[in-house]
Amino acid sequence: MNKNTKKQILGVFIISVALTFSLSNIFAQQDKLWTRNMTDFNWMEFREIVPEKVNTVLIAIGTVEPHGVSNNGTDNLIPEALAKDIAPEVNALVAPTISYGLTRSLDNYPGSFGVSTEAFRAYVFDVIKGLQKIKFKNIIVLNGHGPNRSILNEVCERITRSTGVRTLVVDWWSYCSDVTLEVFGEDGGHAGLNENSMVLAINPELVKKERYSKNLTTILDNTYSAFPSPAPIILYKKGEGYLKFNKKKAEEYYNKVKEKITQLIKNTINKWDLMGL
Repeated sequence: MNKNTKKQILGVFIISVALTFSLSNIFAQQDKLWTRNMTDFNWMEFREIVPEKVNTVLIAIGTVEPHGVSNNGTDNLIPEALAKDIAPEVNALVAPTISYGLTRSLDNYPGSFGVSTEAFRAYVFDVIKGLQKIKFKNIIVLNGHGPNRSILNEVCERITRSTGVRTLVVDWWSYCSDVTLEVFGEDGGHAGLNENSMVLAINPELVKKERYSKNLTTILDNTYSAFPSPAPIILYKKGEGYLKFNKKKAEEYYNKVKEKITQLIKNTINKWDLMGL
């Protein structure tokens, strides 16, 4: 082994030790707060906590639209539950959810509507900017609704560039698509096996198995657009993603999704710190 190789190995070792030490310090205070809900604190408590004890905030953003035989609020329920469960693990607070987003092809269904792109962009900008203003350093957006993504990326990049705050936007179902295949052996879809299983794990009372029929499904096909969507369950692949209602599998899936996103947040924050960003 030559000297250069030894130096490279030593360098990797030092970085690994620094990474581990940094992680242990960043998340060491995770059990010291009586609540993780940001709005549960009064202004005096908040001043004592942010940013000295906690400098990370999680915010769920979704919309209201049909999800087959689970609740219309599925896109809010899932990221809210993830935020609540992940917050203690990453020493974060949880901001109130932004519940109305860019509902489009499904907004003709009963109980469903969204907001305009302009209104959504402006409101999300003000909320994320506000979280930066009240001294959070890391703003983690847990997105529950696909059409929101481009606006969330645009807004977060804009605020990061203008203020220096650090932002991370995560689509849980896309980031954890490998977990879907690992647990179920097949792909999912909008209100499909993966999303329905998340609701089943969080609150099984919101899943109405007796109302399920394959007639409620359609297959995603990017070669055409139908408004409104001809069915409220939109599967990614033909023959895959049909609902199974297996609670044990659902709980396994939820826990693995939660763990993968938790590790993403921890690793991202740690690397930001390590790079001095």
